[in-house]
Amino acid sequence: MVKVSEINGKKVITTDAFNVGKVSGAEMDDQWKITHVHVDLSKEATNELGFKKPVLGHITICLPVNQIQGFGDVITLSKTREGLKGIPECKGS
Repeated sequence: MVKVSEINGKKVITTDAFNVGKVSGAEMDDQWKITHVHVDLSKEATNELGFKKPVLGHITICLPVNQIQGFGDVITLSKTREGLKGIPECKGS
């Protein structure tokens, strides 16, 4: 079992080694299982994924945990950078 505190701040990359950003939190269901990971996008990922950079702060996306391929020093997704297009921004984060 993985704790949110163990993944917070970890770098997130795609299968094609694109730096998506860093984990900043998670969402859980009513059984206390993590369903989504919040990722603060890097500047490059914000542009690449078609988000408009806010004046202050950053864009945070909600990644379903089933898109995580593995984790260690970094979290590796099961998608390429192209496969991330269309991932929604987390609202209220």
